[in-house]
Formats: sequence, C-alpha cells, structure tokens
Amino acid sequence: MCKTPIAFLIFRRPDLTSQVFESIREVKPKKLLVIADGPRNESEAVLCHQTRAVIETVDWDCEVLKNYSEENLGCRKRISSGLDWVFAQVDEAIVLEDDCLPHPSFFNFCEQLLEYYREDQRVWCISGNNFQDEQWRGDGSYYFSNYNHCWGWASWRRAWQNYDHNLTNWQKIRDNNYLRSILDSDLEIKYWQNIFEDLYVTGKPNSWAYPWTFTCWQNSGLTILPNVNLVSNIGFRADGTHTLVDSGLADLPSKDIGNICHPSFLVRDRFADEYTFDNHFDGKSMREANTFSGKLRSHLSATKRRIIRLFTDPVGLFSSMFQKITSNI
Repeated sequence: MCKTPIAFLIFRRPDLTSQVFESIREVKPKKLLVIADGPRNESEAVLCHQTRAVIETVDWDCEVLKNYSEENLGCRKRISSGLDWVFAQVDEAIVLEDDCLPHPSFFNFCEQLLEYYREDQRVWCISGNNFQDEQWRGDGSYYFSNYNHCWGWASWRRAWQNYDHNLTNWQKIRDNNYLRSILDSDLEIKYWQNIFEDLYVTGKPNSWAYPWTFTCWQNSGLTILPNVNLVSNIGFRADGTHTLVDSGLADLPSKDIGNICHPSFLVRDRFADEYTFDNHFDGKSMREANTFSGKLRSHLSATKRRIIRLFTDPVGLFSSMFQKITSNI
C-alpha cells in the first residue's frame, strides 16, 4: 500500500489512462488527487468523458479528490495550476501523467526518498527517469542532477511553492550570466538561454516543465535520478501534446531498483549531466554541426536537395533564386 498521495494528470487518452491507472491500483494509495484538462471540441469532449470515467472505477479504500476543468487551459496552465492545487492539499506527492507507466518499485523509491530528504533543502525533486544508457553513476541506487526529468516524479510543497509560473527572475539571471554557475558548457548555456528567452517573451512552448526546471535552477535545487529507469513513457503517438513522433526515449523498459542504497555524497554528477545534455537534448549533434565536417555535410546535403529539385521542380527552383537576387537589389 502506498501511503504517499498520488497526483494523476489526465486529459483525453482513456486507453493510456487505464494502463497507468492499473499500476496505481496495484499500490492502492490512500489518497488520489486527479487533475484533468477540459476539451477543445466536441470529439475531445467524448474522449475526456471516457478518460474521467476510468477514475470512477476506484475499488479500494481511497480518498479521491478531483480538480477537473470544463474548459481547455492548455498544458502549461492546466498542469501548473493543478499542481498548485495538489500541494495546497498535501505536503508531498508522487506525480504521474497519463502516459507515464511506472515500474512497481517506483512508488517505494519515491516514498523512501521523500521521507529521507524531507527536510533537506538541497533536494527539490525525485524522478523515476534514467537516460544514461545503463551507465551506473556513483556508488548508490541513485545520483544527483540538475535535470528534473518529469515522466514520473515526486516532490514536496516546500519546493513546489516556489514555482515561478512566469519566469519572473529570468532577465536578472540572463543579464548577470547566472546560468554559467549552473551549467557546464557555453553550448549548454546558449541552448537553455534560447528556451527561457522564448518562454519569457512569447510564452512558447506551452510547457509547465521548463518553468519547473527554471525554478529548481534559480534555487540551486537538485534532482534525484535512479540508476535504473523506473518509468516508461508510452505516449509517443499522434494524439500526444509534446511527444508526437517516435523517439529513442519512447517506451524505454523499466526495471526493479531493488533495495535502496544511498550514495556516499550529496554532490551533483557533472559527467552524468553532460551525457544527458549531449544525448537527451541533442548537444552532441549541435556541437558536431559547428565543426568544419559538420558544416560541410550540411552544405553537401543542401546542394543535393537543390540538384534533386532542379530535376523535379526547375521552375520553382529558379523562381526562388530570382526572388533572392531581386530582394538584394
């Protein structure tokens, strides 16, 4: 039985919701807090209704609290406002979205570490994700990271209450180069500067997770990441919000983490974070693109596309070339 409250985020995918709900049913939490966004059209209204019906099948001793929106708020506003509501009700929670299928040991992992680090202000998040390609980090069952992966995670009210919805401190952090004290390379800094600047200026992408990352970073909050993957994202398909295409991170197998062994030191693993940036956030490809060989490949690829177009659409090719020439006159 899971004593820790579980927050379950749902929307319009009843089949995936049912799968994740079954994993929750197995641990029988005493309290289940359900957050649902509203439909954008009539067809989504049917799917939203079917999805919410899954929650009505709770058949164990459980207090079910619901925070359902009848209008569509969007990913960023719905999830962040829903989690505001969750942490107004409880001091700590395990958070699962409708496409995050956890291994049974994920719940015990979160429960133990929520208790172990409850009063430790250095730790802000516990994640069930591992993207290290089976590389073991440190001497414990988990390690510490800057990256608060959110496909199945847990946290405390003490951390979430600092959630910076609108990145209010971004200009100060940008102008004073504070990211340099957090991140490990100029490329990584540039990557995240671009994301936070776009989010601050345009509000895009429509993501609650980037402001959560920003919140943790501006407070020097570390995330616990397991040395085996504990959650599989099963939602990479056409009806996803941010996971529309196939990915090497889709449907990653999850494993039993076994008995929890605490690491000897509470220190961020810089090498693990560099690996995450290079492979999870495409840092390796970006770095390679800036080399001579990378630029050469890009040039050859563009030349190849122009040659193909010359034979398939010569009128269109010469038209676009003429427009470029005349625009410079």
